[in-house]
Amino acid sequence: MQRQALLDVRRGLLGLHKALIMAEQVTYERINGRVASTGQLLQLVLNDPWFTWLHPLSQLVIRVDELLDGESEPMSEEVEALLSEIRALIRPSEEGDGFERSYYEALQRAPDVIFAHVEVKKLLKKAAA
Repeated sequence: MQRQALLDVRRGLLGLHKALIMAEQVTYERINGRVASTGQLLQLVLNDPWFTWLHPLSQLVIRVDELLDGESEPMSEEVEALLSEIRALIRPSEEGDGFERSYYEALQRAPDVIFAHVEVKKLLKKAAA
């Protein structure tokens, strides 16, 4: 059951990650011009300072993948620790800085980010049940 809960949360995180990238792309393009291709967008997400704030979320998705790719069933303690980190990360803050502040701003301007955020929160709550 831990594995399925983690898979569900992973799916939600990927949806949130995509929504955040799309929201940032829109803002980036308003200032810097059109992103010509998916490959260019990938390079921007990986290397451009504009998208750096998304890296903590990307790293959490990678850690979830690593835990799921293990030979054995993930241990409850590992899953709970990772779920706690996810909960802590997706706390937007108007007064904060770094991820929490940028996340707050993305939630203010992009409805798709709101929907994805709500979905991840729901999946995290279900995983804790």
